[in-house]
Amino acid sequence: MQYLRLFSLDPTYNLAVEEQLFATLPPEHPGIFMLWQNAPSVIVGRYQCTAEEVNAVVVAREHIPVVRRITGGGAVYHDLGNLNFSFLANSHGTARVNFQQYLKPIVVALAELGVQAAISGRNDLEVDGKKISGSGQLVCGSRILHHGTLLINVDRARLDEVLTVAPEKIHSRGIQSVRMRVGGIADYWHPGSTLDMLIEALRRHCTDDDAAGLTPMELAGAEQLAAGKYRQWHWNYGASPPYTREQKRRFPWGTVCLRLDVQQGVIRSCRIFGDFFSMRDIAELEALFAGCRHERQSLRQRLQTVSWEEYFVGSEAASMLHFFGC
Repeated sequence: MQYLRLFSLDPTYNLAVEEQLFATLPPEHPGIFMLWQNAPSVIVGRYQCTAEEVNAVVVAREHIPVVRRITGGGAVYHDLGNLNFSFLANSHGTARVNFQQYLKPIVVALAELGVQAAISGRNDLEVDGKKISGSGQLVCGSRILHHGTLLINVDRARLDEVLTVAPEKIHSRGIQSVRMRVGGIADYWHPGSTLDMLIEALRRHCTDDDAAGLTPMELAGAEQLAAGKYRQWHWNYGASPPYTREQKRRFPWGTVCLRLDVQQGVIRSCRIFGDFFSMRDIAELEALFAGCRHERQSLRQRLQTVSWEEYFVGSEAASMLHFFGC
């Protein structure tokens, strides 16, 4: 298996390179083991509802990109305290989901640095009951993509913050992430160990030490894929399964209940209930939501000129914009 190290920190580009190489891997190719890192970002699973997994307020405030990957599984937070690995391989007639085949050499490499990791469940690595790695897999024809995370010393406070959704109630048919206790590999490796030492151990145990490179055509294809897919709202948010958002809040002047039905990231219907007083038909306000993307910027543009006092007697614009997700 050949070795490839990506030095880009752009999650959209890195995921595009991975997909580009996977999609074009020749049947006779020995395979590629790729190591890469992302700047702070949230990577959601292929079948997840993004709104259900990500704290939209935090990612907007901190300018953290949210990107959907092509494998299943749960949402993960990436930063420079996280090392990502990808196996791109040909199955040679035995194509099936098999996590242990690819996790075993990772375990051996970690042990070389004193980290006694064990495979837990189907696709995780744990040390002392704490998750230090999660992985996903995709089988396409005779090709297999297995990729995962290695949590070295990730910012756990930020991880908890961005993967904790706001208190409103969201129902969807998407696959929800399972929250587990998270550990850091740097807490367990031998004193003096470094990221470079781990990378070298992974290279020895996961590859034949044959370096791989990217051709100009592959580079161009990856950039095109990043721009046309991984940087697009329609893929990262619009590809979510249908979901319903419900929210209720008690204001000094009355209670407001909100229900939004969302499909492909776009609000299809809105209902507003409560014991508030209104000088206008609330159906007029409900109609403003239809066809709007369910994201903060789009909602603010759609609702910024609303005369809130006319719909909710005694209300203030700032508090209503906040309640309605702006």
